[in-house]
Amino acid sequence: MIENSSNLKNNIKLLSFDIDNTLIDFHTFKSNFTKTWIKYASDLDVILTYNTGRLIDDVLGLIDKGVLPKPDYIISGVGTHIYDYKKGALVKEFNDILDDGWNLESVESIMYSLDHPISEQPSKFQHSYKRSYFFHNAGDELIESVSQRFWDADMDVNVVYSGNKFLDILPKWANKGNALEWLLRRLKIKTNQVLVAGDSGNDSAMFDLKNVYGIVVSNAHEELYNYTKHKKVYHTEKEKGNGIIEGLIYYKILPEEAIKETYIDHSDDFYIQKELDNIASEDGDEQLALIQEGYVKAVEALKKNITPLGFSACSIKDNVAHGTDENYYSVWARDGAITVIGSLSLIHDKEIHDCQRQTLLTLLEHISRNGQIPSNVRIKDNTPDYSGVGGICSIDSGIWVVIAFYEYVNVTKDIDFLRKYIGDIKETMRWLGAHDSNNDALLEIPEAGDWTDLFGRSYNILYDEILWYRSNVCFGRMLEMLGNHEEAGEYIRWSQVIKKEIVTNFWPSTQQQLFTSVSFAEKQFTLGDTSYLIAQTTPFDFSWRCDTLGNILAFLHGTIDAEKAHQTFKFMLGVGVNDPFPVANVYPVVSPGDPDWRPYYTVNLLNLPNHYHNGGIWPFVGGFWVKFVNKLGFRDVAIAELHKLALINKEGINHEWEFTEWAHGVTGKPMGKAYQAWSAAQYISAYHDLKLNKNNTKN
Repeated sequence: MIENSSNLKNNIKLLSFDIDNTLIDFHTFKSNFTKTWIKYASDLDVILTYNTGRLIDDVLGLIDKGVLPKPDYIISGVGTHIYDYKKGALVKEFNDILDDGWNLESVESIMYSLDHPISEQPSKFQHSYKRSYFFHNAGDELIESVSQRFWDADMDVNVVYSGNKFLDILPKWANKGNALEWLLRRLKIKTNQVLVAGDSGNDSAMFDLKNVYGIVVSNAHEELYNYTKHKKVYHTEKEKGNGIIEGLIYYKILPEEAIKETYIDHSDDFYIQKELDNIASEDGDEQLALIQEGYVKAVEALKKNITPLGFSACSIKDNVAHGTDENYYSVWARDGAITVIGSLSLIHDKEIHDCQRQTLLTLLEHISRNGQIPSNVRIKDNTPDYSGVGGICSIDSGIWVVIAFYEYVNVTKDIDFLRKYIGDIKETMRWLGAHDSNNDALLEIPEAGDWTDLFGRSYNILYDEILWYRSNVCFGRMLEMLGNHEEAGEYIRWSQVIKKEIVTNFWPSTQQQLFTSVSFAEKQFTLGDTSYLIAQTTPFDFSWRCDTLGNILAFLHGTIDAEKAHQTFKFMLGVGVNDPFPVANVYPVVSPGDPDWRPYYTVNLLNLPNHYHNGGIWPFVGGFWVKFVNKLGFRDVAIAELHKLALINKEGINHEWEFTEWAHGVTGKPMGKAYQAWSAAQYISAYHDLKLNKNNTKN
């Protein structure tokens, strides 16, 4: 089990990182690692070592060009040389041990006698202790036969195969792990004081060191995932250099603020600059005063929803039930989970903390025999309900609870609570996974089967797929907390498959992918490109609408990168999803006569254009929107948006600061129930995300 990461900062003394596709992109050399390391290096008491298949001169060239920061040591040629960077010289003593049983001519003779296509890699990858070849599509049996050939010739060598095409033949004692272990003995550093990182099979030897800590970046080859799944590794959600930054933050070597170095700076964007100019003309002190008042009122509104079973959807005392409105007097899985997540910054408030825990307990204690978390549990009689409108089950309710449970234990560090309910969470993940009936990594959602429960979307829905991706990451992280690294790796690895499928299916592009099968929907994507993830796809159709919450969560949960998120932000800002208040849940709205229109949209007049889920303004989504804008690096814009969110939350139906459920998408007039728990909680979360203090000033 990886010990509490907060205890590791002072324990880890040496970093041993692969270079290509771990620290930098192999083809472009792009990476945020160098600027991040340079920014924080003076505060770090740790030895930086590169452990790479590249040769010394090649690595030195990357350092001289500023592609990589200056290290302390370089282990090069897949563990065949050790270079002391500060002394500018090879460590000769290491090479003295490599000569035993090594004969370069014999190596070449055996390799070219094999009955398999083979060619030498460029000369820059070759030296006297290493022969490297292109050896495509070799299975385990063939690689084993290569090793046997050398054994039969009385040559004890290392045969290293990676990437399904790269084959290295090295001296017996030469590999990344042996070289690293030799260096550690020389430096008198223990293996449990070392953090290694890589992306491919030739990095596996580093992970063999006893009690070593590891980072496996999300772009890693399957071979490394399989090799390290029993070991103490952190599987990143980001790729390459950004993944290393993420891992270094996890191990407390870099501060959490370092994650901002992975974002792309768009502060000079003309479109954004105009928005900032408009904000500059407004009264900042007056805005901050209202934001602060809103925070105090949000906490009061949240506490109105505390019940013996957990957070109610809305204040029972302040709302009169009519007919089916009694459903609001329940602990809802979706609403409750989002409220728990949004209020975690108040974990030290005992009354709120106890209600957070009780909300999760109420829902988990009513899991069905097949793993389904109830849609809601009625407060008056503690009775669960597993379906919604028309008897359709709610798929996203269970996903939100998995995410909220992880967020809760991650903040509280309540491992006993996690251990008690991990089995139930696993059953829920199985139930959810069963909705991927064709094993394409995406869930099939029934019509009106998520939070837009009176809105007719179905099959592969962006919002649900984003949550599915996040829940796999969260479940993997929980398994890591319990020391189950093998199963954790499986879930986090699968999450990367889900992420890839989301981007492929929901971000249309006219760029053709050669030599790949093309679905019906993908053919339609050739009609043009878009600047956001589209709302829905089916085997026969797709919706070009912009699902606001789905796109916001995609960036907050790391499903898309900052560049795509920036394009989405400019689009949503341009079409006015935040006007008059943040934010309308869909753009454009569905009107009668549109192919997406359903007759039941007129039920209770809820889903007329610009109403409810058909383009209505949802303050809880507005809270996520503020965090989305802030994560993009536009803090001043985010503060202005939080001010607008304060205005709509203040605009009550009967009283000020009612934190109503939703508002009309054009008039901005509040609608629905008053003192909605998730509206208050997400305002609180956005406030804390911006780190605004109680004196109405910016930190």
